[in-house]
Amino acid sequence: MVKDIICQKIYLKIKEAENILIVSHENPDADAVSSICAFLELLKNLNKKSSAFCQTPPPPYFNFLPHSEKIKSDRNSFDFSSYDLIIALDCGDLKRTALEKEIKSKKDNQFVVNIDHHPKIDDFADLEIKETAAASTTELVYDFFLANKIPINKNEATCILTGIAGDTGNFIYSATTDETVKIASEMVSAGARLPLIIERITRNKSLASLKIWGRAISRLIINKKYDLAFTILSAEEIRESGVEEEDLEGMANFLSNIKGVKAVLFLREAKEYGVLRGSFRSLSPNTDISLLARALGGGGHPKAAGFKIEGRLEENEGKWKVI
Repeated sequence: MVKDIICQKIYLKIKEAENILIVSHENPDADAVSSICAFLELLKNLNKKSSAFCQTPPPPYFNFLPHSEKIKSDRNSFDFSSYDLIIALDCGDLKRTALEKEIKSKKDNQFVVNIDHHPKIDDFADLEIKETAAASTTELVYDFFLANKIPINKNEATCILTGIAGDTGNFIYSATTDETVKIASEMVSAGARLPLIIERITRNKSLASLKIWGRAISRLIINKKYDLAFTILSAEEIRESGVEEEDLEGMANFLSNIKGVKAVLFLREAKEYGVLRGSFRSLSPNTDISLLARALGGGGHPKAAGFKIEGRLEENEGKWKVI
């Protein structure tokens, strides 16, 4: 298969490399963090010098993943020119790595690999595994290990299964296939503990975060014309609640359980003044919300997508608008 050949070429580049940088997107989710950690485990076993970068730190509830503490967010601690191999994982949009300038202007001796399951936005890699039908990037990481006949140890199995569980909503999203379940079963056999993984990535909400979730839920409105449910949170509300950005993760997924709507939108003001973040989710088989997200400058999957735009929320007589 073509993908197997690409996987083998990537592995050859890894074995030839002297210093490797692994990157993923800002506000990393389970799939992003798990993909990085799986590769860090592989590189450790190969005695390779490596570093990992995310613009924003992984949420603390991912601390159970091996090597998660090695993921750094301080750009000043990295000398980009020192890396001869850069591996981007779970990055559909190069801008979300915060290294767009460095990667696009890389030196001739620097090689870039991209492994991802999002629709292509940027063409920046020298070698790429891009498969939008995959339920998660860690599913493609599994394919990489398989194509190169690399035995999967307990740590790597934990990473792969965590990414799959995170991006399938614990196996309830439509992207879950028989191959996804087969891989998950293999990872359990290799030592991954599914109950522990689900406990860590789902039962991680503080009292403050549940209260702010309750405020967003109480504000839900359904637009019956478009069968769209939506809610908002202002920066002031988020700030007063004392929660962090990661405490709001999963809200859009939870809201997608509403019966009788095609999609949901969770819109909130970001920490950066004048920036709005939107998260779309859909369980409707005939709805592709990534098209709307891309029209707003974002991207994602047909059932899970997001965007970031300039603007603020303003309330007037109980109604909100973007200004």
